[in-house]
Amino acid sequence: MSEPDWLTWSRELQAIAQTGLTFTTDPYDRERYEQLRALAARMMEAHTGTPAAWIAHLFTGEVGYATPKIDVRGGAFDEAGRILMVREVLDEGRWTLPGGWADVNLTPAENVVKEMREESGYETRVRKLAAVWDRSRQGHPGKAFSAAKFFFICDITGGEAATSLETSEVGWFARDALPTDLSEGRVLRRQIERMFDHAANAGLATDYE
Repeated sequence: MSEPDWLTWSRELQAIAQTGLTFTTDPYDRERYEQLRALAARMMEAHTGTPAAWIAHLFTGEVGYATPKIDVRGGAFDEAGRILMVREVLDEGRWTLPGGWADVNLTPAENVVKEMREESGYETRVRKLAAVWDRSRQGHPGKAFSAAKFFFICDITGGEAATSLETSEVGWFARDALPTDLSEGRVLRRQIERMFDHAANAGLATDYE
């Protein structure tokens, strides 16, 4: 489940450079941190083919102390025990659990309720925090930035199936009939299966790394 060393190293170089540029007052140190950021971009270019200039532009948009981004996902079930999933408009229309990047001024639980409503049309209430996983250690496709993924078990309280600007279809799936075309940058099959475990066992402890 590990990612390539070059991705781990380049991400760490970028984080060091970002944090250093945030706090340094020395012009020579600033120049060194900028060189580190450029080195991280060149490492990614060498392994991905993405132009270093584009990667560097992406990096410069990240300011302040470097911390993981927060992604939230919700697992909600119907009376037949099927899990709610949505088909993304992006990522070639693959399936995922409703969710996305957490917005500021909302708690993680409030964020997942909002995402569930916006992407599926259903109103939900959070029942439990099922898992907090580091994206880079779960086997997702490698990304430039670190992210922590919060998975919640949610209960449907109202609403009805509805698509959005981000989703083209809403569906319910049994554990043995999950879609094969998953948006693996967002969710993995074993993560979805783990949501079935948590939904069935209220006393199951939160998974974490």
